Amino acid sequence: MTRHSETTGTAAAVLGRGIEASETSAEFRVLFHRLNNQLGIVLAHAELLEAKAADEADRMRATQVVTSVLDAMGTAREIRYRTEASAAGADLD
Repeated sequence: MTRHSETTGTAAAVLGRGIEASETSAEFRVLFHRLNNQLGIVLAHAELLEAKAADEADRMRATQVVTSVLDAMGTAREIRYRTEASAAGADLD
């Protein structure tokens, strides 16, 4: 299992090495793919907790987690689009 520090180290290494934009873009695509997979797993667990909640308070907490994960997935998508747009602009230089 990959730990947060390993993922962060990979991203920092990509940014710190000053490698080609296309290589950086490929590295970020891999990281975004992993992030989306991990968020998808959290979402599935939160939805399961929501469906199996014993009372309304637990259901509301699970619903908050579902909403937050969906927001995080949207934020990751936006960062990915902006990163890809930046890389495409750098390729033109």
